[in-house]
This record gives sequence, structure tokens and C-alpha cells, in this order.
Amino acid sequence: MRLPHLFAVDEEPQAFAPLWAAAAAAGLRLGWLELGEPDPVSARLEAAAEAGAMRAVRAGNRRVATVKPMRGAPVLRDLLREHFAGCAGVLICGSDLSPRLAPCGESWSLRSSAASAAREVSADGFVALLRRPRPES
Repeated sequence: MRLPHLFAVDEEPQAFAPLWAAAAAAGLRLGWLELGEPDPVSARLEAAAEAGAMRAVRAGNRRVATVKPMRGAPVLRDLLREHFAGCAGVLICGSDLSPRLAPCGESWSLRSSAASAAREVSADGFVALLRRPRPES
């Protein structure tokens, strides 16, 4: 499986609206992953997962919610394979990964590590980066 480009973020999803739009216009898919305990979910989904269901799913007209019991901490590669197949990039909230992506006026700041200088990219530059075969590091 080809890994998507991964970007650590701190802002809310709406802060990246221009990137969501630019990626969609280019025919690319972006994902959003939040690491940490999820907000409360449907009591029935939770009960089904606790009772032994491999996965409990609620599907409606606008979204799907899934509860899956886990043993131990999540494994990033497994999460990417299971939930983000077909995504060119995934924005990850709650991670210390690099590069770190942040809004910077009308452009976007990309910092590869805490010690490195940030570089700025436009929304079009971000799309070009997503088209690269190897993820940023």
C-alpha cells in the first residue's frame, strides 16, 4: 500500500478549508485523523463493540460512525490502511509527526522538524506536493 502524505496539525478542520477545496478540485482525497480517545458515541454501538461485535456501524444520509474494539494503542500504519485507502494526504491532529502544517496568512507553513525553518506553500503548491510519489519527511 502506498502511504499517503502525513501532516501534523493543531488547528480545527475549518482552518484547512482552502486545502480541502484545492485537493478536491484536483481530484485528490484528503483525510482527517484525530489521535486520542473519541467523543462519546451511540450507547448501542458502544454496547455492541463491548459485547464482542468485530465492528459496530451506524450509517445515515450524511455520515457513517464506526466503533471498533481495540486492544492496546492504535498503530498508525494500520489506521491508514483501514480508513484512508485512496487518500493522497491525511491531516493528523494530536500527533508529534512531521512535517507540521499550519495556516500562514494566505499560504501554508510546512515545518519538517522543530529545528528546521518553515517553508511556505500555496494551496496549489500543496496539491503539487500531494502528487509527489514519496511523502514529505
